[in-house]
Amino acid sequence: MPRDTPLREPVTAYVALGANLGDAARTVRDALNALAHTPAVRLVQASSLYRTAPIESSGPDYINAVAEVSTPLTAPALLAALQAIEDAAGRERPYRNAPRTLDLDLLLYGSARIDSPALTVPHPRMMQRAFVLVPLHEIAPGRVTPKALAGVSGQAIQRF
Repeated sequence: MPRDTPLREPVTAYVALGANLGDAARTVRDALNALAHTPAVRLVQASSLYRTAPIESSGPDYINAVAEVSTPLTAPALLAALQAIEDAAGRERPYRNAPRTLDLDLLLYGSARIDSPALTVPHPRMMQRAFVLVPLHEIAPGRVTPKALAGVSGQAIQRF
């Protein structure tokens, strides 16, 4: 970065992590560690790990978590960093909703609303997924309403 470029103020962002291939719990923990060691990203906190059945997908149960990060990176730059972590874990994208070695989704980026071909924030399906809302509520209860939690109460989820 050029010396005369001002630093951006850090933004609080939330990232969903999930895996259902191989040692999924280890993969999610390793991804949290990789996130903590990503330049310009500070891991503030992470939820517990949760086990959930696949939704609109197949394969074994997923292990999921949500992380809160603080970063001066733009949302597209943060997304690129998340995709690099996925790639390092061997993520492949053979078809939509395929079982995943690792999946990292940018859920929220400050108060931003982004709708581009590469990125939609807030994540378009986060309010329909217990595997996002329950761990997000654990670390940021003010971000999830009781009504939203009630809306996903029929989805099985258990702390791992």
